[in-house]
Amino acid sequence: MILESLDVDVAELERRTGWALKPQGACKAEFCVPMPAHQGGTIDASVVSERLGMALVEDATHGLWALGPDTVAGRALASAEAPELELPDWRGEAFQLSSLRGMKVLLLAWASW
Repeated sequence: MILESLDVDVAELERRTGWALKPQGACKAEFCVPMPAHQGGTIDASVVSERLGMALVEDATHGLWALGPDTVAGRALASAEAPELELPDWRGEAFQLSSLRGMKVLLLAWASW
């Protein structure tokens, strides 16, 4: 979510992230996270960032901030499972991505076009 101010419109937050601010806190479906009271239809992005585990990054040159995605559940992705992938390694032998299961993996794709 790109912001021009740290004051986030509550309706816009819900529309763009799915988090609705209710009396019990920020809620997405049945899951709620306590939030401080907010006034005037806005809430401070730094509070949202801290409570929902959303990264908040400032681009001071352009006066913009980027907020999200939420990581309250412990990871930013809905699923960290990659499909099976088999490609030749540097020796030309078959290499399966699943052989690295349980380890952190960075996949780098490159194309010349």
